Amino acid sequence: MSTTVASQTAARIDATLAQGRPALVGYLPMGFPTIERSAEAAAAMVDAGADVVELGVPYTDPVMDGPVIQRAAETALAAGAHVRDVLTVVERLRAHASQVPVLVMTYWNPVLRYGVDGFARDLAAAGGAGLITPDLIPDEGGDWIAASDAHGLDRVFLVAPSSTPERLRLTAAASRGFVYAASTMGVTGARSQVGERAEQLVADTRAAGAPRVCVGLGVSTGDQAAQVGAYADGVIVGSAFVKALQGEEPWSRRLDALQAVTAELAAGVARARKDG
Repeated sequence: MSTTVASQTAARIDATLAQGRPALVGYLPMGFPTIERSAEAAAAMVDAGADVVELGVPYTDPVMDGPVIQRAAETALAAGAHVRDVLTVVERLRAHASQVPVLVMTYWNPVLRYGVDGFARDLAAAGGAGLITPDLIPDEGGDWIAASDAHGLDRVFLVAPSSTPERLRLTAAASRGFVYAASTMGVTGARSQVGERAEQLVADTRAAGAPRVCVGLGVSTGDQAAQVGAYADGVIVGSAFVKALQGEEPWSRRLDALQAVTAELAAGVARARKDG
């Protein structure tokens, strides 16, 4: 299903693997707490060690997101964030760090409302690497598959511990960049331990044909990042970053907290392949 298109994200992950470590993939919601500050936060996260950035489009019914990200999305929407604004943040971030791929993570309805091919065109023009689509499966993604091929974008689909072997094969074939392995069932959010089935899910997804598998949903500490990074090609972190930006501290202190969390997680992935 995937045609031959150069992948920004795959190249970045391959570069980190060549250094002997997995990639650190950092998620932040676009527009939280404002459009300008979300761009500043993403740049600060990159400066502290994130290899790939996911920018979330705030959505009115974020059924897969945990409470930390839901609250941030509500703040962004209340401040007037719109799907078009993510293109501005992508442009800002690419200008700040051209070597860092920027993926947009979005539920599918905002892309449909924008227009699938138009969004793909505008995202590519802004320098974006592609989309992560948590509620879109390859079987129903024909328009997006065509648009991403036309505009040279990555497409990241999700697998979960409940995915059948056939679903894993379909998802591996349709994805470009990496396959997103949800380490546990349910909504996102930091956890005291990551899903026990994550390592087997990564192995099964690779066996189904995926050259790169990144694990998300639950990683919040450097030790967890090292644990997951021992077998995953990338470690995806969201809620831990968002939580660092919440609260009433001055913005500069919240950015410092974000960078401290990023540095801890980056140190975790750096030792992931050395701990054993």
